Amino acid sequence: MPSCIIIGAGMAGLTAAQQLAERGWRVTVLDKGRGVGGRLATRRLANGRADHGAQVIRAESAEFRTWLTSADTETALMEWPVDPAGTGWIGRDGMNRVAKQLADGLTVDTEQTVTAVHGEPGGWRVETKTGPSFRADALLCTIPAPQALTLFADASTLLSSVDRDALQRIQYEPCLTVLVTLDRPSLIPAPGGQWLDRPNIAWIADNQQKGISPDLPTVTILASTAFSRAHLDGDLNAAGQQLLAQLTDYLPADAITSMQVHRWRYSQVVQAHAEPFHRADTPLPLLFGGDGFGGTAPFDPHLNVERAFLSGCRMADWLLSHLR
Repeated sequence: MPSCIIIGAGMAGLTAAQQLAERGWRVTVLDKGRGVGGRLATRRLANGRADHGAQVIRAESAEFRTWLTSADTETALMEWPVDPAGTGWIGRDGMNRVAKQLADGLTVDTEQTVTAVHGEPGGWRVETKTGPSFRADALLCTIPAPQALTLFADASTLLSSVDRDALQRIQYEPCLTVLVTLDRPSLIPAPGGQWLDRPNIAWIADNQQKGISPDLPTVTILASTAFSRAHLDGDLNAAGQQLLAQLTDYLPADAITSMQVHRWRYSQVVQAHAEPFHRADTPLPLLFGGDGFGGTAPFDPHLNVERAFLSGCRMADWLLSHLR
């Protein structure tokens, strides 16, 4: 039975894992987080919820649209008529629901920070911060390219200069996400999500109108790229307050009961690898993929999830055709 270790339990990693497992592979997915999903992220706020990563999913390819509308995913997804460019999908009780459904039945070890990777005669050996090591025939790395480069920095003999150059060319912009709870409904117009033409704010969404937080009004605010870049390593609470001060027409100050700010260092791809994955020049199969692969500028943030999905599919296809 062929085996594979996948680093990263986001859309790309889980998609590849599911397809390999369905074909009889032994697959282990490792992620440093407490749960699966990556930027398919939903946070609990008191008795409410708020999506604080990907906000809506859109499909351009027939392959991804077919998956979104399949019987396997219909229980996890619903349409949200917020996108003028076409149908948008969201998780029924948050975007993380999509990732959880993909992970169902898979071997996923969370809170496992990978610290070292070794190519040995019997296959790959992956070490983790907590102590356990994992072995497999193939290795997929689906974390953001800068993190992948850091991981493989101590294994410099594994990657060629061509491999490193391919990963270094992938570029991301950060995003600060503000999550607030309210003691009354927001003043955001239906259907509850808007791209805003304001200097410091890119997006605002009412998660109650969205349908994922029926018992408590919660709102998600995405800061603009410029604002996020300027405040990424500063006082996040002060940055959040600065953004809220610009949204009193939607969120009266006396209605806000709590605020959290989340930092996404690698939020939006601005330069991607043209192919859906990169195969490293290594004796053992090593593939890099994710939403930073398979696209050309300009990048629509609604297509991040689709790029990750297609990357996962193509990595699985390659392994299935080359290892038996």
